[in-house]
Amino acid sequence: MDEGNSSQKVEAESPYEVLISFEFVFILHFVNETMGITDKICQALQNQSQDILNATHLVSSTKKLIQQFRDEKWDDLLATMISFCKECGLDVPDMNARYVARFGRSRHQQEDFRNEHYYKVDIFNAGIDSQLQELNHRFNNFYPIDFTDDEKNDLKKELDLYKYDVVQHSRFKNLKNISKLCQWMVRTRKSEYYLLIYRVVKLVLTLPVSTATTERAFSAMNVIKTDLRNKMENEFLSDAMMLFIERDIVATISTDSIIDDFEDLKRWRVPFS
Repeated sequence: MDEGNSSQKVEAESPYEVLISFEFVFILHFVNETMGITDKICQALQNQSQDILNATHLVSSTKKLIQQFRDEKWDDLLATMISFCKECGLDVPDMNARYVARFGRSRHQQEDFRNEHYYKVDIFNAGIDSQLQELNHRFNNFYPIDFTDDEKNDLKKELDLYKYDVVQHSRFKNLKNISKLCQWMVRTRKSEYYLLIYRVVKLVLTLPVSTATTERAFSAMNVIKTDLRNKMENEFLSDAMMLFIERDIVATISTDSIIDDFEDLKRWRVPFS
């Protein structure tokens, strides 16, 4: 804005106004806090040697901590924001004043729609609820559906015996990760005696897959949806990302086979009379 030519200055002014707005800075602080809470669970799910008890307890603890943040930390976050803005010389809106959208289309609003309602309900609560919903959706099938109530009780009994029978085994101490544990249990036929624990071990092995897939999808999006392709439709973007993510599989498909598939589709078309 200071050193560019006149057109560059005009072009830089709009994003600069967004960057120094209370709303933008508020969202940055909010995301920083929530990512701090979920960081450990993200790391744990990528760690293949993470033991099952810690993994499941960490999911439960993260949910509780996010809920506590929603219930108790709004005032603290707002106070931190106000202090930060004053220190940096940024404008702080009156939380009791009527909210007016600064950027984009302003929607029809009631007179009692205040700034505090917008930041607390539409951003703070909505953002946290979205994260809780994602955690519940991703992990609520980990036990409830895969195990009946009776099996959960039996699992506790198996774990008590498992601690003395398996954990104390000399070969168990040399296992490096859950994958090795799963293989060892099959070789020693422990999987036949500890059916429920073996089922849990197999489930834990699938946990890193969803996280890795998500990371690969975001990485692919950055490669595919560039500034020159920022107007592509969602369906086309999804198809392109699938081809990019699974490029090892795509590489085994010949162009001739694709052409043949399209030719077959044409033959099945019913002509209009």
